[in-house]
Amino acid sequence: MTMATEYDESKANKVLGTSADQNGSLDGIQEKATLNHDNGENYEGELTEHGVRLQPQPTADQLDPLNWSSFKKHLILAIVMWKYFLFTYITTTTVPAFPQIQTQYNISYAQVNWTVAIPALGLAFGPLFWSSLADIYGRRIIFIIGTIIALVATIGSAVASSYGGYMAARFFQGFGVSPGATVGMAVVGDLFFEYERGQKLGLWVLAIDAGLLVGPIIGGFMDLVSSAWIDWLTAILFGALLVLELAFMSETLYPRNLMLSRRSISTRDASTTDIEKLGRNRSNATDTNLKRTKELPFINFKPVPGMRHPKPWDSVIRFILTFKFPVVVIGVFIYCFTWYWWVLSIITMIPAAYVQYPPQIQGLLFLGLLLGTLFSEIFCSGRLSDWLVLRLTKRNNNVRVAEMRLWLAYPAALLSAIGLIIWGVSIDKSYHWIVGQVVFFSFAAGIQMGNTVITSYIVDCYPLQSMSVITFYSVFLNLSAFINPFFIAPWQATSGWTWTFGAQGIITFFASVPVIAAMHKFGPRLRAKSGQPSWVNPEYDTL
Repeated sequence: MTMATEYDESKANKVLGTSADQNGSLDGIQEKATLNHDNGENYEGELTEHGVRLQPQPTADQLDPLNWSSFKKHLILAIVMWKYFLFTYITTTTVPAFPQIQTQYNISYAQVNWTVAIPALGLAFGPLFWSSLADIYGRRIIFIIGTIIALVATIGSAVASSYGGYMAARFFQGFGVSPGATVGMAVVGDLFFEYERGQKLGLWVLAIDAGLLVGPIIGGFMDLVSSAWIDWLTAILFGALLVLELAFMSETLYPRNLMLSRRSISTRDASTTDIEKLGRNRSNATDTNLKRTKELPFINFKPVPGMRHPKPWDSVIRFILTFKFPVVVIGVFIYCFTWYWWVLSIITMIPAAYVQYPPQIQGLLFLGLLLGTLFSEIFCSGRLSDWLVLRLTKRNNNVRVAEMRLWLAYPAALLSAIGLIIWGVSIDKSYHWIVGQVVFFSFAAGIQMGNTVITSYIVDCYPLQSMSVITFYSVFLNLSAFINPFFIAPWQATSGWTWTFGAQGIITFFASVPVIAAMHKFGPRLRAKSGQPSWVNPEYDTL
């Protein structure tokens, strides 16, 4: 990597220029960056209209995704969200058809639960395969290939005649749609500035949570035709996604470091950012006729030029190396294994909890979860997170700290815990179904807030390694979804509804809140002590 860093030695976190004082105080955090050209000139990062230095630094290049029109950016964002919506839609849309699937393949209720777990395994494995390829050949081609695989696998699940064949097709459904996680997040990072990240990642998270909850609603009504038609509709949705990707999704992987060294920096009055928080040497190349973004072939099978590419297996190596950075590991593990995976507890147990209702009504019972997710995103997640971080940054002498993202995690954990506990009691006591809808709303609102907080936090901690940290997050998020269906049905059968879901609520609050509080206080110190990763996203690296 042809990079040069020049930071004050008092800064412990040298690459990003963030550090804490000896007491771990946020007041000791500083963020600074310089662009180190061959002629020795240093340029301070530009300011936004709020007076806060952000990143990435835009160029004056019309092919720079940061300079595309708002309509173009949000059209691509919509495509990314559509894929991420299908990411979880495929896992849960078959839930209302559990009785029919159970009869069709002559399997137990525990085995039919596994049909939700298997695509989650594909979703967990996929990011390790696709992430490096997307950093080599670009985001667009990986999106297209993944959608084709998911489309074929979905057709296979619709016509599968055996349980084994059905499970194999379900795995490849998850594997094919899995680029919606890591590659989708990378596209969001390519298109939008850091100060927009909370809102855009909130929308991105909304897509995955909505897919998880809309799937059973639609699946319940499609089951009126047949359980196979649930899969045929999903195939139609993948076909529509493929058309959108081919027609409207431009390549967004952009050789930012190289172009910044060749072209003048954008001088817009607002929405500009500081320079990657990394020093860089000017490239020796002299021309700017590099094929990039919209100029690349319609179907591009060659490495995107102008940057240093990872090896295809680097995503696996970097996944392992990410264990060296405790704030990422702790944040991801505490969310996935004390909080998020209870979503699968509720989703897979709804048919058993409301066995008196037909599949169509069971599908409608997911509305409380969906409304809670939507309410949280509109009023309590991404935009609120950005507003809160901006206010805290101004109070901290215009110095932004990643831990500012964590404040919303506390009410989020409380909302989810309350929802889990009351729902378990409501089923045991045979309360009216509206009680379940109210607590579903509370639970889902907390899940949406928590998901947005954790993803925004880990990316803010390591923005130049965003692909790797989101790969780490996605693998364990989906591993938790894979594991849960294997133990939730036996647990409920042994302990009953109240104790099963009451225990989950207690774990959510009393395990996650103290750990998040510790991260809040000691996160800067942990990041300073662990240092910086030895790699960056390819757009920040030059040949």
